[in-house]
This record gives sequence, C-alpha cells and structure tokens, in this order.
Amino acid sequence: MHPILYSRHVEKFPAQIAAESIVERLRAEGYDAYFAGGCVRDLLLGHPPADFDVATSAKPDAVIAMFPRTFAVGAHFGVILVADELDGQQIVTEVATFRSDGAYSDGRRPESVRFSESAEEDVVRRDFTINGMLFDPQTGNVLDFVGGRDDLAAKLIRAIGNPSERFDEDKLRMLRAVRFAARFEFDIEARTESAIKRCAGQIHQVSSERIRDELTRMLTEGHARRAFELLDRTGLLKEVLPEIDRLHGVEQPPEFHPEGDVWTHTLMLLEQLPAGASPTLAWGALLHDVGKPATFQPGPGRIRFNGHVEIGVRIAEDICRRLRFSNDESAQIAALVENHMRFGDVRRMKASTLKRFFRLHDFPEHLGLHRMDCVASHGSLELYNFAKKKFEETPHEEVRPVLLLTGKDLIEAGYKPGPEFKRLLALAEDAQLEGAIHTKQEALALVAGDSSR
Repeated sequence: MHPILYSRHVEKFPAQIAAESIVERLRAEGYDAYFAGGCVRDLLLGHPPADFDVATSAKPDAVIAMFPRTFAVGAHFGVILVADELDGQQIVTEVATFRSDGAYSDGRRPESVRFSESAEEDVVRRDFTINGMLFDPQTGNVLDFVGGRDDLAAKLIRAIGNPSERFDEDKLRMLRAVRFAARFEFDIEARTESAIKRCAGQIHQVSSERIRDELTRMLTEGHARRAFELLDRTGLLKEVLPEIDRLHGVEQPPEFHPEGDVWTHTLMLLEQLPAGASPTLAWGALLHDVGKPATFQPGPGRIRFNGHVEIGVRIAEDICRRLRFSNDESAQIAALVENHMRFGDVRRMKASTLKRFFRLHDFPEHLGLHRMDCVASHGSLELYNFAKKKFEETPHEEVRPVLLLTGKDLIEAGYKPGPEFKRLLALAEDAQLEGAIHTKQEALALVAGDSSR
C-alpha cells in the first residue's frame, strides 16, 4: 500500500474528511461504502485527488434521507450529491449506489440501471482498471476486483473486461484512455489500443462539448505532446481534429524551421505547455499554424505560406464553432492565431503601433505563444525579449491613455460628423501615443492643419 493510505499523521484534504464522514455514516446504518474511482487511483499514486467519490450499497432514497443537504442530480442512475461545510468551505461529494447497467444505445448513458448490493458488480461496469478500485478508509484496505493495482505498477491503461464493449457503452472513453495515458505517462494496453483504433470513427456520437472538454484537459494537464501523439497513433486525431491531422508532412523552410514539418513544430509547442496552462493559450498553440497546409507553396526560392494567418483564423473559428467554445474563448483563440506573426515587426513598429499591439486582450498570452513558437523553431528569443521588456516597461496609462480629442470635441470645434471623423480621431490618437502632442489644444491644431490641406 502507498503510505498516504495508512498514515494517521498525513494532513487530509477537506474533501477527504467529508468523504470519510459520509462513509462512516453509511456504515453506521448498515450499508457498505467505499471511496471509489479516480481518488483511489490518485491516492495509490501519491497524488492529491481533485475530489472524492463514494460508492455504496445504499439506495438513493436512503442516501437522501440520511444526510440533511443533498441534490438528486442523477438519482435515476443512483447518483446523489451530498453537501457539507468544513472550515467555511463548501464540500460536495458524489455518492453513487452500486449498480449494473443495461444496454447503451446512445454511446453515452445506459438505457436502464439495476441497483445492486455487490461492490464487484458495480466495479466491472466502470471504464479502466486503474479507475475500478475501491478503498475502505476505515481499514485502509483496497478492494481490487479488476487488477487495477497491477496495472498501476505496470503503468498501463487497460479497459475493464472487453474493451470494445466498454467503448460501445461510452465513446468518450476512447479519448479518456488517451488522456490518462498521457497524464500519468502510461502506455495503453494492446487490446485496449486496438479497440480504440477499430472504434475511432464512432467518436462522432459524442457531443461536441464533451469532446472539447476532453481535448482541453489533454492540452492543459502538462502532457499535451504525448496526448496528441497518442491521438494520432490511435486514429482519433483525424476524427476529432482533421485540420490538425493535415499538418503531417507539410514541409517548412529549413532556414526558419530546422525542426521539420508543421506537425513536428506544433508538437514542440505543445511540449512546452505546463500543467495548468490557460485553455485559450493552449488552443492557440495548437492552432497557430493550422492555415499552412492550405497555403503551402514549395517554390521557387523557398517554401512559402502566403496568407496562412488569414486562412488559419477562419479554420480556427470554424473549429471553435464546431466544438462550441464560448464567444470570448473563440475570440481569444482566433486573436492568438491572427497576431502570432506580428512579432516579426516589433522592432520596426512606431510607438503608436506597438502600444496598440499591447492593447490586445490578455497580451501576455500572445507573448507566451510567440515564445513557444520561437523555441520550437529557430530558437532565437531576441524579438520576444524586446517585446516583453517594452510591454513591462510601458505604463498602462501610456498604452490606453485618456484621449486628448474625442468626437464631442470635434463637433464643438465645428466639424460635422461623418466618415472623416474616424480618420481625424485616429490621427490625433497616433500623435498622442507617439508623444508628439500633450494637450487638447495641440490635438485640435493638428487636425485643423490636416483638414486644411
């Protein structure tokens, strides 16, 4: 056993304390109850679990009657949320009744469930052996009916029972197998991987939102390169992101990209994403060169990708729509793709242009993408360091100053509203950002002189 399961001196998480209390109460009423699923896996690996789930022989009605604050979010499937408060912190624990499942017709949920009093019967319906163990917090014993501990030791992701049946039940499990293998640096067991390859085309039965969320987890758990290599190897990549699959074999000019083709370059960006990376930055890294396959021009002279940014923005927007990202997330991902080549001009930008560049929403994400792009290609961080230094040194009030001249000022000065307004206001703002004017009177004099020409 891992010592974290036994030591009475290890500081426990509030969620763990709450779950232990639930198990104790259920046991006191004569029911079986255990920690279940990913929390057992994480405890055995020595990782702090994100949450604690409880599996029990108690039926949903009994669970509801036993605890003062419950939410029947999935009572039909035996799932009740039990709420508690510890040290001012709201803790919600999922409590699920032992069950066996009927047929799955939609590739996601069983048409019916049968509640059970058998822990073993409950476990064999779960997805992977490493997620199929139960833990008794009162005795420290692990109940392992599926060989999960052996697979943890062997670093294997193995479907419980027949892998094809597990994937027929819930197609998303194919993506979860890839994510777990990447996250824990495990291999996918041979029969399980073969089943994924056979069933990969069925992933489209899964909702776009669920696919998006699983891919985002892959990108932000610290092992994005490994995850996408596995997506590629299993055939899932061309199903969920055919636009990224097309990056394979797209050559790049070796003088700028000695690393190789666009696929290799993109993998090298993904390799730099740390655990906890911003989802929009992660997707920006994945999609930044998605327009290159459509714009590949092999010569003469050298390989070119004229217009790849504009094409890439449209493709990125299409992907965001397909995967149902929020409007704000879509806008930021598209902006990262749209602006990633502008860093090549930062040394030549006028002060006004550079300050407007810094106004991009969450500019540090743009900096972060540019740095990864450089590291994954020529390796020079000269332009990154220049832009970063300028951004950090430029006060916010200089990047977004209170405007010296507004439309109201122009009207009061006798100008009639119209298309010329926008040009005159931009002229005054540029001069202000350049430091050429400092007062409203100077701004009015500037536009007056321009208007008289």
